[in-house]
This record gives sequence, C-alpha cells and structure tokens, in this order.
Amino acid sequence: MLWVGIDTGGTFTDLVMYESTTGIMNSLKTPSTPKDPAVGVIEALREAEVNLFEITGFSHGTTVATNTALEYMGAKMGVITTYGYRDVLVVGRGNRTQLYDLMATRPPGILERQNIIEVDERVTVDGSIYRPLDKENIVVACNEFLAKDIEAVAICFLHAYANPKHERVAVDIVRQCMPNVYVCASHEILPEYREFERFSTTALNAYVAPRTSTYLNKLSSNLSSLGLNTSLKVMASNGGTWPGSRMAEKPANALLSGPAGGVIAAATLAQELNIKDIITYDMGGTSTDACMIRDGVFSMNAEGMVGWYPNRVPQIDINTVGAGGGSIAYLEAGDFLNVGPRSAGAEPGPACYGKGGTEPTVTDANVVLGRFRPADALGGSINVNTLAAERAIKTIANRLKLSTEAMAEGIIRLAVIRMTASVKEISVMRGIDPRNFALVAFGGAGPMHGGLIAEELGMTKVIIPPLPGNFSAFGLLVADTRHDLARTEILPLENASMTNIRDALEPLMQDARDRLKSDGFKDQEMRIEISLDMRYVGQSFELNVPLPDSTKDIQELLGSFHQIYEERYSHQDRGTVEIVAFRVAALANSERPPLPTVSGGSNLASAIKTQRQVVFEGNTVNTSVYSREDLPLETAFSGPAIIEEPGSTTVVPPSFSVSMDKTGSLVLIRDLDT
Repeated sequence: MLWVGIDTGGTFTDLVMYESTTGIMNSLKTPSTPKDPAVGVIEALREAEVNLFEITGFSHGTTVATNTALEYMGAKMGVITTYGYRDVLVVGRGNRTQLYDLMATRPPGILERQNIIEVDERVTVDGSIYRPLDKENIVVACNEFLAKDIEAVAICFLHAYANPKHERVAVDIVRQCMPNVYVCASHEILPEYREFERFSTTALNAYVAPRTSTYLNKLSSNLSSLGLNTSLKVMASNGGTWPGSRMAEKPANALLSGPAGGVIAAATLAQELNIKDIITYDMGGTSTDACMIRDGVFSMNAEGMVGWYPNRVPQIDINTVGAGGGSIAYLEAGDFLNVGPRSAGAEPGPACYGKGGTEPTVTDANVVLGRFRPADALGGSINVNTLAAERAIKTIANRLKLSTEAMAEGIIRLAVIRMTASVKEISVMRGIDPRNFALVAFGGAGPMHGGLIAEELGMTKVIIPPLPGNFSAFGLLVADTRHDLARTEILPLENASMTNIRDALEPLMQDARDRLKSDGFKDQEMRIEISLDMRYVGQSFELNVPLPDSTKDIQELLGSFHQIYEERYSHQDRGTVEIVAFRVAALANSERPPLPTVSGGSNLASAIKTQRQVVFEGNTVNTSVYSREDLPLETAFSGPAIIEEPGSTTVVPPSFSVSMDKTGSLVLIRDLDT
C-alpha cells in the first residue's frame, strides 16, 4: 500500500509518502503556488515521481479556506434570517477590538448589511413553531440576491438548532430559485445555541465555500485525470480527515486544516516516546502554531476566531501567531523594531531566496548569523544567497547604527518573544507551568528556534522529530477519520440520572456510527468518545467534561466537573450544575504507517559535514555542522552545533546538549548551570 500526505503551506508544499511493502518513507518540499495551490500539489507529486495509480490513501492539508477568510477573498454573500435579527452579524457581542484605543474601528466585515434579508418566521427556544415560515418571503429574497449577483447564501434562523424545519424548507426554496449558488443553513453547520456564534460560523462557511469547493473539486478532478483511483481526504480542524466532497460542502471545518496535522503527528510521536505532557511548536514560513498535549490528550476549542468572527466548529485548541521564517522585520515610528505579522510568503520570499525579495526577514537574520546556510537547494530549486540576506538586514541596521549581526540577533530575539507569548497563552495564562512539559519543535523553521523558545520559557527538553520540515504532512497519514456531533439541551443534574444522559446521547452515537459506516469502516474499527458541556446554573459559559464509559453515577460526573473547573479557575463552587450540550466524537482508522525509522551513523566525527562561524549572543563561535542522517544513535554531545537535513535545520545553542534517540528524534537537553 502507498500512502501520500501533502500539506500546502504559505511558503512550501510538503509531501510525505510511505510504501508499506518496503517500509520506506520519503519526503520533499517544493515552493507553494499561492495563486493556484493545486499547481503546487501536482508539482510535488511529479517531483516525487509518484505513480498515482499505486496510491491507496491520499490525504491533504490546505490553507485555502483560511486564506480566503483572512484575505477577504470570499464570495459575495447574502444572509436570510428571522425578522428582527438582521443585525446579529453586524453587532455581534459588542466587543471592542482594541480595549484601550478610543479611536479603534472594527475590522471590515465579510458581508454588507444590505445583503442581510429578514423573513417572517419564528421558532421558540423549545423548538415550537410560534410563527410559520412565509415561503413567499424566501422567493422575494432570492430574486433580490439574483439581481445583486450573490454567489453564496447563508440561512440563519432563530433557535433552528432546536427545530430546523423552517431552515430546511428555506434551503429547498433557495436551491430551486438559485440553482447555481452555494447555500447552507445553520442547523447543518453548527446545530448549537447562541445566535451570534451560530450565525457567524454559518456565514463564514458560506463565505469561503465557493472558492474552497472549487479548489477541492478541481484538485480531485486533476488527480483523477492523472490516475488517482482513491478518494481525496482532507484534514479537518478537529484533527481528523474528511472525504474531500464533504469538506467542499462544509469548508468552515478546514480553517485549521494544516496546523491540525502537526498536532496529530506530535501526539503520535509522544505516545511512541511514552511522554504524556508536550507543547507543540510548529513554525513555518508565515506563522507559528502552538498546542498543549496534556496527559496524552489535546484539547478541543469551541471558541475559535477567524478575524473578528467566531468559528465554533470543533477544532483542536491551537494558538497561532503571525511569526514565521518569512516574517518581515521593519522599523515603526520612532525607529522601534517590529517583526511580522506581514510575511514575504512564497512570492517573493525572503531576500536570501533570490526571487526578488528585498525586505529583511527572520530567515535572512538566521543566514546572516550563520545558523542557516544549507548546501542543498531549498524545495529543490532555491539556493540561499548570503549576500542578499546581508543587504536586506543592513537596510535597517544602518538606520539604527548597529552591526549587521547585532541587527540580525535583535530580529531573532523579537521573533522568539512573539512566539513565546503564543506558548504562554495556552500554558501560563491558564495556570499551567510549561517547564513541566517537553517542547516538540517542527516545521521548516521550528528546529532552528526550538532551543531559544525553551530557554525563554525555562523548559529543559526539546524534541525534534524525524522529518521535522514535513511533520504536518506525516500527521495527515496517521490521522483518524473523525466526525464531531453535538446537541444543545439544558439538563440540570440535581434530579437527573445517568440513564437520562445516556438516552440523550444515543441518537448522536447512532448518527456517528452511521457516518463512519458510510465512510467504509466496520464496527470493530470504530471508537466513540463522549463529552458534556457543563456549567454552574447562572453562568454564561461552560467547560467540556469527558464522559468515559467507566463513569458510574452523577456524583462521579460532578467530581470530574469540579476538578476541571478548579484546574481552570483555581477554585470550586458548590452550586447546582447543569449540562448544556452533549457531544460525541466518532473516530476510525483501519491502517496507518509507523513513525519514520533511522539507522544512524557509526560515529560522531563522520557526521560532521563542515565547520563555520556562527553568532550566539554576540559571540562568533566556530561551530560544527552535522548531517542528521549520519549521527550515531544515543550519542550525546554539547552545543553549539548545527544539524542539517533535507527540509529543516536544527540549531543547538551553547547551553544545550543533544543526542538522537532510537526513534530518530533529536533530543535537546538544556544545561541549567549555564
């Protein structure tokens, strides 16, 4: 069997393929093609010389939906909503985007208010129909949308999660009147309470759907014409894969497609290493993503944001910051240095790529410092130009009357501070000490900065997995197929029983099994995970509490809730507790490839490729450059050191020692005495 995973990033497109018969795993990186990401995918397959007829599993991580939303490149959209609720998407929660800026303005919206049309209908909170739907109102709305060349329609009715009858009728009418326009309804995208979040998620889905579905359908068609006989699977934000056709219908579930693959790969590695507590640090060319895996489990986040808009589809709790290898350094008013979030991207890329870029980036700073000067061409075609990097850094170094090296170190330090803040948000700000965790650093630029991040956070252990530059693509190969289902229902636990809870969950569980069966899985390949959203009566927000099969009674469930509440808020209350939502996750995976394996070299001396001058904290140090594949297993040596491999470079700072363990992972240990 031949599995292929391709992850399209902002700068590079990463491919990993595994042949089960030979046990060989190969990888490569090629430059992304932002104007048409499908071109980059096809080019990666051609460069890897993959015979598409032989592929038995094809998984894809894509940033098309994310970039469509963030760059405001989505469809011209119309919304049909309940009379009196036209401004839900306009007002939102009334939050200020910048708390202390009196002149702050809200970011631009994804639709115009004039394209939100109210219709006569009303469903009450218990699902009862208070006012029937006026079907003629829907027809009138469609005619108005047709006159405005609307490309996508979102239908958002009040309390549709409790009774979706009106939304279903409205969808049918819109599809009849506007057969060439994408349409979705809130009960299909997010059947949960809270109008703004449900409306927002549905609107986001409609906004990105035409472009995303066009991309996925085109890619699937192109792959089929080239000989691919298996169906395209797409990584979802929840860490599972979906059939490409289903993701094209609900692309809001792909807004964290790429980063999710890295978390799944890191969780697989941690399980192999028998490490339960890790923080993932995925640094690419455009952004950095961090996620906490605690006791072997990553958290899900139902409060995600895309720009100003909530996106409440189930997604891994990943914190993203606009700091990557391509992040541009610049001087603000008063000559204050800043780095990112603007990125050089794939076109033109950092100055050192020699593709026309002239602005200084984080990658250029590493080149100037001697930390990143690979002999092999990046992505098979990009040769690093040291002189171009120096020229770019000098443009701002001269203005501040600093040496080029000092300016480069300043850029790196500022980028590290920004990335460290991202890790602190998911650890320190939640009362969790990151020093008790291992940092798993990957992505094209992650291993270059992992040691610096660990130093800043006081962490002592950094793990660089095999194939770090393509690690997210590897995660696509080991990810489960996953479906998340939810049902909003208020159930006070004061007089409830476990039977009440199981009865409420049974329809969701049956639906989950049916979805996996439609994906081709057998009963023995499935597993079901259950959780409940719980809160104290009177509170506005809830916490998610796992419900394992071993839970005996309500008191045990309450104990779990109190424990999670105390971990999050550092205290417990003893008021009445209620369930507000029931959640079921259905997972299945018949086969998956193992972690990459390495044999290692014979001795440390033979792994040295060359030596060069590298700058660390203002000191120029003659540093050995090692070939990762030639490092002997279980042999520790002290930094500073540079370890190179295709797709990534690991920097071992002077305060660290490093060794390669039996899995092929590089393990950096910080010396607390330095």
